[in-house]
Order: sequence, then structure tokens, then C-alpha cells
Amino acid sequence: MMKHISLRAVAAALLLAALAGCAAVKAPEAAPSAPPSQSVADADVKLAQAARQRAAAEAEFAASEQVCYTKFLVNRCLDTAREKRRLALAGLRVIEVEASRYKRQATVDERDRELARSEAQFKADEAKRAAEPPPPRAQEKAPTAPKRARDVAAEQAVKAKKLAAQEQADAGKRADSVTAYDRRKRESEERQRKVEERKKARAAEAAAKK
Repeated sequence: MMKHISLRAVAAALLLAALAGCAAVKAPEAAPSAPPSQSVADADVKLAQAARQRAAAEAEFAASEQVCYTKFLVNRCLDTAREKRRLALAGLRVIEVEASRYKRQATVDERDRELARSEAQFKADEAKRAAEPPPPRAQEKAPTAPKRARDVAAEQAVKAKKLAAQEQADAGKRADSVTAYDRRKRESEERQRKVEERKKARAAEAAAKK
């Protein structure tokens, strides 16, 4: 009878020791919050810290797992360790998602600002060119003295040749100007199209998040 009571006492003592061993494993901590990032540098710091904490959580779980295998209630001890790791990783995931989303949005915003600056500069250049008057053409001086018919004809031929050359040069310049204007107009339309695509993409992303 005494022997039976002693065995029961030993079993009870072992059970209490096993429970005390599992209780030595730290209880799961509440998942950390994710305060909004203030800058790209701030987001980078958060991501680096989250990576270090993730590695630490995995290492702590591996150590706790080894300790649990020496305990009486192995499964209960392992469940506690797994829950702690799950909560830690879930909290880190919240921080990583917020920081990554901030960096993506910052990249999109900077690209939109660059497109807006390019568009504004293009419009300013166009307005400046439109406001500038065309250069006056040089007026020809009338002859001060009568000339012989042959001299007059030769002079007129030279003038006509120069005038034709000038008109041809002006036509080339006008063609180049039209080509340049068309190119700038296409570039402006392309930039505007990209801006609209960015806006639609952000609207779609916002709708998807809802």
C-alpha cells in the first residue's frame, strides 16, 4: 500500500515538474503595431529591423523546440512555442507590408511629379515661343540713281536668285519647326497618357484594397 502511494506521489511530482518546464517557455507576446512610415529611409530601417527580428524569432523557436523535446508534455510545450512564433511573425509581416507599400507609393508619386514637371516645362516653352514675334525681314533699298536696262536686269536676276534661296531656306526652317512641334506634341500626349495610366492604376489598386 505504501509502495502504491509512493508511485502516485512520484508521478504527481513528475507532472508538476513537466508543467513547470513548459511554463518556463515565454508566453506569446501581442503582435506589434505598424506605425506609418514617414520617409523612404524610415521604411528601409523598418524592413531591416523586421528581417533581423524574423531571424531572431526563428532562432528562438528552434531553441524552444529542442527544450520542449526534453519535457514531459512535449506537444503542449511545442504548441506554446509555435504560437509565440506565429504571433511574432504575424506582427513583423504587418510592419513589412506597411513599409513596402509606402516605398511603392513613394516611387509612383515621384514618377508622377516628374511627369508633371516635364509637362509644365513643355507648356511654358510653347507659350514662350508663341509670344515671341517673328524676326522682321530686311527691307530692300531703292536705287538712288537711274541704271542702264542691262544693269537693272542683272541686278533683278541676282535679287530674284537670293530671294528664291531665302524662301527655300525659310521653307526648310518652317518644315523643321512643324516637325519639332509635332514631335513635342506627341511627347506631350505620351506623357499625358502615362499620367492617366498611373492614375487609373492607383485607382484600381485602391479599389482592390477595399
